[in-house]
Amino acid sequence: MLKKDATLLLIIDVQGKLAHLVHEKQLLFENLQKLIKGARVLGLPLLWVEQNPAGLGPTIPEVADLMAGAAPISKMSFSSCRNEQFVQALNTLDRRQVLVAGIETHICVYQTTAGLVKMGYSVQVVADAVSSRNPGNKAIGLQKMQAAGAGLTSVETALFELLEVAEGDAFKEILRIVR
Repeated sequence: MLKKDATLLLIIDVQGKLAHLVHEKQLLFENLQKLIKGARVLGLPLLWVEQNPAGLGPTIPEVADLMAGAAPISKMSFSSCRNEQFVQALNTLDRRQVLVAGIETHICVYQTTAGLVKMGYSVQVVADAVSSRNPGNKAIGLQKMQAAGAGLTSVETALFELLEVAEGDAFKEILRIVR
């Protein structure tokens, strides 16, 4: 079970033209927005990475605008875990559960997730908040992440699991976000 005081949200490479080429991009963008807004309501720390931003461009505004106060970590490796700045930021947060979302499922999301599992993290991939240009590649990426030891979840499943109870201001705000 995900716990608020043990979980962080990681957003991977939702950048530039590539973000607009992925399968079901509009649904992806909507789910990422719900996930980030919900994580903010729940007080989860956020890490945000960008693959070669000079080449791929910045994170799309629909996502970046929701992550004010956090700065993207630039990387060249497909796995964020091969980036020293990312690993330092991850260690600083002292959380052992990681919710992962972003693109592309079968490349950077998969390699980062596998790296996090290898490092001893409990990883949940938000299956409706990841995508690839090709839906077959997304499916392969999800299968490989499960085989590596990660779990799969959805935006609503993760948010309500973290919320734990159907009462209070956070519950009301989460309901507004997911509807």
